[in-house]
Amino acid sequence: MNTIKSKRNKRTDRSRQDLRSGFAQRNGQVQRKKQKSSILDTNQLIKKATSGKEVVFESDRLFTDMPLDERLKNNLIKKGFQKPSQIQDKTLESLKSGRNLIGIANTGTGKTAAFLIPIIERLLKQPESLTALVIVPTRELALQVEQEFRSLTLGMNFFGASFIGGTSVNKDLSKLRRQNHILIGTPGRLKDLIDQKALHLRKIPVLVLDEFDRMLDMGFVRDIKRIIGGMTSRQQTMLFSATKDKTQDTLISQLLKDPVVVKVSSGTTSSDRVQQDIIQVPQGADKFKMLADLISKPEFSRVLVFAETKRWVDRVAKQLNQSGINADQIHGNKSQNYRNCALEKFKKGRIQVLVATDVAARGIDVTDVTHVINYQLPMSFDSYIHRIGRTGRAGKIGKAFTFVN
Repeated sequence: MNTIKSKRNKRTDRSRQDLRSGFAQRNGQVQRKKQKSSILDTNQLIKKATSGKEVVFESDRLFTDMPLDERLKNNLIKKGFQKPSQIQDKTLESLKSGRNLIGIANTGTGKTAAFLIPIIERLLKQPESLTALVIVPTRELALQVEQEFRSLTLGMNFFGASFIGGTSVNKDLSKLRRQNHILIGTPGRLKDLIDQKALHLRKIPVLVLDEFDRMLDMGFVRDIKRIIGGMTSRQQTMLFSATKDKTQDTLISQLLKDPVVVKVSSGTTSSDRVQQDIIQVPQGADKFKMLADLISKPEFSRVLVFAETKRWVDRVAKQLNQSGINADQIHGNKSQNYRNCALEKFKKGRIQVLVATDVAARGIDVTDVTHVINYQLPMSFDSYIHRIGRTGRAGKIGKAFTFVN
């Protein structure tokens, strides 16, 4: 159970923005340093989708056959899950036995349940203790993990809480006064709560870094090291992501020893179920008109448009609405309530287009996204992989277009 000093720190919330790399905060404004994309060969962004029948992994066992508590099995069945996904099937026994693990699997393959299921199993055996800390790069992803935890533990009297930027610190302090069995948060907010001596992690045995490659690439390294440094009773560490950057191997080796490595995807290639192409923008051409004309086609029914800066996201969304195309936007300067509402409208089909910055790519879990459009070239190929991973799910063919000046 978390302990809190009764004396509250009255300073204002200094919670950092989720996206830090390349940003400087001055006078309350966030300024982005000019960066160039590391994608030099745009031919990487041209690829035909797999034309043949998709080879879908099918486990030879049901969840009811797996070594799980009956209460958890029942909740999995209520959610409509009969068989584990590949990442869930290949990691369960290792994680149940307490092994450290690195799991590489494409977006939408069940990574969240892969680490939550063994955590819940541990809780069912040791319900009196706080079990895990889950660190994620974005607010949306934190809320998704919290929601998934609640659905998997329905009727079990377990409690989880998320701690993210853009929300009330006082509410966070209130959450920490009650017993929590799992904590989920973004690095900046977690570090702020530690600095205020409101959050103590020394008794938490399990650490999960979800989308770890992105976090380590977003300027969160110091915060993560600080947070992990307080977990003096850490027994198990899990790292999950869709990609793995070799340049991060040294840091990863410092975070966990002798891990089991499970690769459901290579960690370096994009989805085979996404038709990918580039759109050349001739010099002097009206790039926005090209975008609007593209989206106006009937098949573009649910579209994610990515831009590199908050200013560009605002501009594109505004222009789309002025052109008669229903759109909304999410980025770090929008309140959490606004971001939640925009995402909900997109999920329910009340808007055709959601425009987002890269920071939001990790937290958008929407079915039936027909197209992903990169209005601006992503900063890295890893970012590109995560962006296009929002489409081409559940055996469907998705399409991704990248504008190239």
